[in-house]
Amino acid sequence: MSIYIMGISVDKRSDFAPKVQEVLTKHGQNILARFGVHDDSDDNGLITLNVRGDENYINEFSKELTSIPSVKVNHMTVK
Repeated sequence: MSIYIMGISVDKRSDFAPKVQEVLTKHGQNILARFGVHDDSDDNGLITLNVRGDENYINEFSKELTSIPSVKVNHMTVK
């Protein structure tokens, strides 16, 4: 198992945050830490996660998130 940092950008946060939250809840057992910020002036959000898993898991998790309109994901391996 590796540790990843995952950055999630959500445009139109007020429209898509519930769908993003649903995916995050589904994967909650692998999320070690979560930090989220939003900017009400432009309705965008940024979530940073520390996630435990293997490369296949992270790729599937990312794919599930990016299937939501206006969501972009990047990740990197830390450990």
